[in-house]
Amino acid sequence: MKPEFRNVDWRSLWQGLVGRDGGVAGRIVPSTGFTAQLTLLSAGAMAFLAVFALALSLATGRLADRWSSSLAQTVTIRVSAPLDEIEGETGKVMAILDQTPGVAEARMIPEDEVEALLAPWFGPDVPVEALPVPRLIEIREDGEGFDAAGLGLRLEAEVPGAVLDDHTRWRQPLVSAARRLKFLGVVSLGLIAAAGTAMMILAAQSSLAANGQVIRVLRLIGARDVTIAQAFVRRFTRRAATGAAAGTALGMLAIALLPDMDEAGGFLTGLGFQGWGWLLPLLIPLIAAGVGFFATRWAALRMLKAVP
Repeated sequence: MKPEFRNVDWRSLWQGLVGRDGGVAGRIVPSTGFTAQLTLLSAGAMAFLAVFALALSLATGRLADRWSSSLAQTVTIRVSAPLDEIEGETGKVMAILDQTPGVAEARMIPEDEVEALLAPWFGPDVPVEALPVPRLIEIREDGEGFDAAGLGLRLEAEVPGAVLDDHTRWRQPLVSAARRLKFLGVVSLGLIAAAGTAMMILAAQSSLAANGQVIRVLRLIGARDVTIAQAFVRRFTRRAATGAAAGTALGMLAIALLPDMDEAGGFLTGLGFQGWGWLLPLLIPLIAAGVGFFATRWAALRMLKAVP
């Protein structure tokens, strides 16, 4: 044994390091300092971002489903003709639709609904009757559906001013964009988890390096590497869970304060959670604790093997 360790009361030293809580975490790993603040701050920030990434993923998924279902059930026919012929052309279209198998309902969209559709571009109180606005006919298909291609050819032959629009060219890009946003939300969650794992590993390695002398003393009095690693795992897991819980709470509060879709009526004002979806962010602190446990354990055991 080295001379500087011969006159040390090893039993008193071990009891002092263990402390009253029965573990070495409180003595080996400092409860305050740079690594503690770094762990709490990084876990809280990652949890806050994870809440928004999760909300984005869920909201865009609902948006894609809503656009797909609503646009798939509705087909529109646009009838354009001079004012003295518009009524007759519209009547021909309605007669054709009555004879078309698969059409459950066909109705002409009234002027007040057309005015509401034009309001975002022309403002309120649009004089629809004074504008050369084509007549719009909304078709709802039954369960079997109808032959859109055949109906389009018949309209082209009998009513040249009528155009069938099944919304395919509008639906597909919108649904595709919403699904890509959902995928990006999932990817963001994965990147956040990876960044949090890396931060936990760096913080654990920094704390281990700062306590190298204490680790060597513990080994001299018989402490195993697993026991020393458990001290770091316990402390960093608790910090990760605490920081993530605070970040999750702040993120859920920020989501709750966002404007409702009915109030703002914007594109993605529905960003948020609905129903049981509010329980999903509560899993983030548990996941953060698991990440902190495995990341710290791997980093601690790996670095302890390298410490002489």
